[in-house]
Amino acid sequence: MSGPARPTYEVVPPVDPEIPVRVSDESFIPLRDLEDTRLEARLRQKLNENAEWKGLIANDKMAVGLVDLRDMNNPRFAAINSNTMMYAASLPKIAILLSAMDAIEKNELAETPEIRQDLRLMISKSDNYASTRMIDRLGYAKIEQVLTDPQYALYDPNFGGGLWVGKRYAAAGERHPDPIKGLSHAATVSQVCRFYYMMIFGKLVSYERSRQMLNIMGRPELHHKFVNTLDAIAPQAMLFRKSGSWQNYHSDSILVWDKDRKYILVGLTEASDGETILRNLVLSVEDVLN
Repeated sequence: MSGPARPTYEVVPPVDPEIPVRVSDESFIPLRDLEDTRLEARLRQKLNENAEWKGLIANDKMAVGLVDLRDMNNPRFAAINSNTMMYAASLPKIAILLSAMDAIEKNELAETPEIRQDLRLMISKSDNYASTRMIDRLGYAKIEQVLTDPQYALYDPNFGGGLWVGKRYAAAGERHPDPIKGLSHAATVSQVCRFYYMMIFGKLVSYERSRQMLNIMGRPELHHKFVNTLDAIAPQAMLFRKSGSWQNYHSDSILVWDKDRKYILVGLTEASDGETILRNLVLSVEDVLN
């Protein structure tokens, strides 16, 4: 699948010198061990102030994950509907990015300028042609192998599943649905939070590949959902992001990094006004963290 002519991008590394944070495997604390009941209670209370959100949460049609990174020595994790797997449209393209980095590191895929450009297009503009080309290069078996690898466990039946890519981002092609719900492009907020958390501590493939992934995910070129709000309230913040939308399914995920704001936020919704919900979710989370 070739698609339209591809623009050329000069990838300027946006990563702050502080990240990824170097930490030994022995000192690395898994995100699930950092669940903070007080933060979760505050998050739930804030979300439930909105009657629509409360109803969506009760019906498993809204999930939110939050990692407070202001004290990098003591991160805090909270989530609502943490392990509820939902259709997530283009957000799971981060799984293609990870699979590509893993394949490149193992010399299973050559790191050509064309592939580097497709990875950037896939993430920054959510380009479906670039995403489909990457899926075709990697194959579903490779993507599944990476997602279920115990090193990452980003798809784990013991935690509701998680990230999954089982269809090209095109009309044609076979489906390889996830084993639990039969979804073709899926996510849970806990697994997406874990993806960002491992990346920021240099634990996705390697420190160098984690840094490269941050570079690719930085400077988002689509300014909707979370980014729309953050453009207004934190214009100087460094943003690393991937979102998705299809019909009533709207999702977003972001690492916000500046002097006063350091957090990971993930939101999954099934609602016609999901775009608006995700814009306003940033403001609610900012209140929770203040």
